[in-house]
Amino acid sequence: MQTSRGISLPILVHVVTALAALLLGPIVLLRRKGDRWHRRLGRVWVLLMVVTALASAFIRSPGAGLFGTGFSALHLFTVWTLISAPLGIWLASQKRIATHQGMMTGLYIGLVLAGSFTLIPGRLLGTLVFG
Repeated sequence: MQTSRGISLPILVHVVTALAALLLGPIVLLRRKGDRWHRRLGRVWVLLMVVTALASAFIRSPGAGLFGTGFSALHLFTVWTLISAPLGIWLASQKRIATHQGMMTGLYIGLVLAGSFTLIPGRLLGTLVFG
């Protein structure tokens, strides 16, 4: 399924949820920890990250990528996100707060890095943003 601009549904979902996670992340990371709003916003952020990762699994370049699979090295972030996001919530539930904080901070840094790589000229998002 393509949008009117020729962008597939997985790419649209991926971009929208990634941008929302990018904006919500600092709010969750920088506000007071452990209260009801931190937990609620944190769960929303994790949901955004998981949906972003799941959508990325449907974004491929057939015949290209690693070993002709259509998956690029950026798809390693997909696997990392699908493991570390739920693990981060579990760590908080086990009161392993320092490890939880490190996991979630690392996940946000990964989001920023992966997003930065998508802006490289010649990649779809880089072309959409910079022409």
